[in-house]
Amino acid sequence: MTSLWFESALLPQGWASRVRLTCEAGRIGQVAAGVDPAEADERHAVGFPGLPNLHSHAFQRALAGLTERAGPGGDSFWTWRELMYQFVERIDPDELEAIACLAYAQMLESGFTQVGEFHYLHHDRGGVPFADPGELACRIAAAAARTGIGLTLLPTLYAHGGFGGSAPSARQRRFIMDRDRFADTLESSRRAVKALPGGVVGVAAHSLRAVTPEELAWLVGTAGDVVIHIHIAEQVREVEDCVAWSGRRPVEWLLEHAAVDGRWCLVHATHVTQAEIEGAAARGAVVGLCPITEANLGDGIFPARNFLDHAGRIGIGSDSNVLLDAAEELRTLEYSQRLAQRARNVLASKPGVSTARSLFDATLSGGAQVLRSPGGFIPGASLDAVSLRSADEALTQRREDELLDSWVFSGGRGLIDCVWRAGEKVVSDGRHRDRAPIVERYRRVLKRVLS
Repeated sequence: MTSLWFESALLPQGWASRVRLTCEAGRIGQVAAGVDPAEADERHAVGFPGLPNLHSHAFQRALAGLTERAGPGGDSFWTWRELMYQFVERIDPDELEAIACLAYAQMLESGFTQVGEFHYLHHDRGGVPFADPGELACRIAAAAARTGIGLTLLPTLYAHGGFGGSAPSARQRRFIMDRDRFADTLESSRRAVKALPGGVVGVAAHSLRAVTPEELAWLVGTAGDVVIHIHIAEQVREVEDCVAWSGRRPVEWLLEHAAVDGRWCLVHATHVTQAEIEGAAARGAVVGLCPITEANLGDGIFPARNFLDHAGRIGIGSDSNVLLDAAEELRTLEYSQRLAQRARNVLASKPGVSTARSLFDATLSGGAQVLRSPGGFIPGASLDAVSLRSADEALTQRREDELLDSWVFSGGRGLIDCVWRAGEKVVSDGRHRDRAPIVERYRRVLKRVLS
């Protein structure tokens, strides 16, 4: 049994002093406030729940920093995608696993404790199917097991190259599969994740341009009660192409043709109308925002304040994994809103309330909803916890929500001390327990991939 004691910890009802958490088999047994530590308790100054990362493409971590040069005709998401396609053609299963291990270890070091892996890389190099259709899904599960991060695996149906069932390009061949192959991949994914503590399997449609209406309906029927994720309305061109195909904008079409509800995560949803904002909020869907990636790719700015004003639900993800820092995702989200509205503390839930606390609460709840991983320091939940370096100058004379504000707006991952996932300490003094061998393996892999 693990037991942790914090001088100050963030509970669902707010900050409390002298908090003791007991844990057995990875789950919280008791939460007691105002108590002294037991002799065997591990003691820390400041603790709060780990955050869910609801959207990741782990393999793209190795691409970070390699696409930051302007092309001859101007750059956009679409030119970046071509470079990503070139990179993905090079990696094999062992290399994918090594890259995912590094990404997941760095996520844990930054305060993420559960990841939604939007997994659409299915085949071997050249588009050759594996004997086991879930080979690469198994490698993702192996990386989660090695690092200790909680995994919600989202095998992704990617059937076409564009709206209306158009043929895929040669560079999309590692992603493409039909319904039968997807069904086999889903079963293989479930077997791979079964042994992971708190492991979850949902489903995803890559986007409306990658599936036909019939395929989307089939996928939703196949999903049953599991979570459903989809990229949607990320780019202006995507919206224009959807209108040309259907006469409807992407979110508008989805709300009209699918039973969108609280199981759904609408990833990005950057370009939305007022009616779409209100419709998505009313259905209880979570909008998955990936602020660092959306800024890096020049996607645009989601109208988060408007969505939250209609009781919309949000979560955060790291998407392309160009930079892994839970606090910086929250900071970039708030700063994008400040730049768009030329105001400060835009996403604070009400006057006088901490902006970081508002963002933390919203993204903890939204992420837990669409990763099926109940979060927070409550009995029965996985013991996923983060402690801060209380002696750091950035936290001098800070208390309660000021600690979160300082972590998000002036500290970031450098303030992370320890991280626990399912009761196991996976990060100490800011470093993953297996950082050295994971990094060494990654370096060997990248030398091979990029030579």
